[in-house]
Amino acid sequence: MSLMIKDPGGRIDYAFDWAAAYLDGQVIAASSWSVEPVEDGGVTVEAHAFDAVRTSARLSGGREGVCYRVTNRVTLSDGQADERSMTLRVEQR
Repeated sequence: MSLMIKDPGGRIDYAFDWAAAYLDGQVIAASSWSVEPVEDGGVTVEAHAFDAVRTSARLSGGREGVCYRVTNRVTLSDGQADERSMTLRVEQR
């Protein structure tokens, strides 16, 4: 799990590149994002997108000094599912 730093006023895209993880022609068929903890003023997913091997989400908000777990869950073209998470620490920058 990676650690990223985010400004509370920032609105920026974060991404996962899944290409190296899956061989044999599998591609991403679906993608969803979640943030924990869910709280007033916390980090929110404004928008998200994906293509065959990469997913992204635009994250906004967050309370200074709080760490959030941001998780991306994908379903592959053969029906398998997997997820990756990152820790997002909100700090004034």
